[in-house]
This record gives sequence, C-alpha cells and structure tokens, in this order.
Amino acid sequence: MGNRGCIHRGREIVRPWATRRWITCALEYKGWVAPKWVPNRWTALFFDDEAVALAAGHRPCALCRRDAYRRYLAAAAATGADAIDLRLDAERRDGRSKRLHLMPWRDLPAGTFVDHAGAPHLVLSGRIRRWDDQTGYSDDAERPSRGEARVLTPPASVGALQAGYPVQIR
Repeated sequence: MGNRGCIHRGREIVRPWATRRWITCALEYKGWVAPKWVPNRWTALFFDDEAVALAAGHRPCALCRRDAYRRYLAAAAATGADAIDLRLDAERRDGRSKRLHLMPWRDLPAGTFVDHAGAPHLVLSGRIRRWDDQTGYSDDAERPSRGEARVLTPPASVGALQAGYPVQIR
C-alpha cells in the first residue's frame, strides 16, 4: 500500500501527490488498518507488489516496514528519510520531463521496471514480464542482452536493487 499524503476529495483523486514522502506501507500493522477515503486524511494507494511501488517512486515506510526501510536506506546509501525522499522527489520530477532514463540491459537488476515495446515490463534475471494496470503481470519474454533499456524505476531505487535490496515481487 502506498501513501503520497491526502490526494483525494470524497472518493475522487484530485491531485497526484501532496508531499514528497511517497512510502509503501504494510496493509496491516499491529492491528491497525489504514483508513480509506477519510476526509483530510492521507489517501491509501494500492500496488500489485513492491516492484511496482518502487517504479512509481515510492520507498518502504520507516514505521510499519522498519526492516525493509533500513535495508533500502543502506542499499541506496542514504543517511535517512529526508535524504532519500529529497533524492526520489528530484528523480520523479526529472522523470516527468524526460519520462525515463537509459541504462544498458546488462546492468539492470531484477526488480527494475522498463518501458519495452511501448509497455511496462518487470526485469527478472533472464526474462522480462509485461505488466499493465488492469490485469497485472502477464507474458514473459526473453530479456534483451544488448543495447539500452528505457528505465521507469527511479535511479535511487535501481541503485538500491543493484546493491542487493530484496524487492518483493508477486
């Protein structure tokens, strides 16, 4: 589950974000379940898995996903929430103007999302898996071995994956 602050009015999403802290939370934490559509409260967003959330520019929550948060910070070589949130925010804003960044296929870690043949694909060790927002994951294809990929996952998260962050994939 993701959080970008209060981005709804009623049951309608009215803006893409309200804060630079874009986090992924556990669906339940110590008996607490996130509020949904509560006026003036943060908006719960739902992702198929953590790889999708990272590609969207989120990072693990420091409260309900403390161990994942610490592993992510260490892998991203970040000193704390403010540092990584500033970096991810800058990369998201840069990404909106450029839409993506290029990297050699051979350098992409598993868990990264790329734009391949006009559709988002999850990079696996020797394969890529198509994803769409209606049906989730579908067809696998052979992962290209040459050339550059159009990467959707922000560079900070790609770096964390390269450094061994164990992303959750459905």
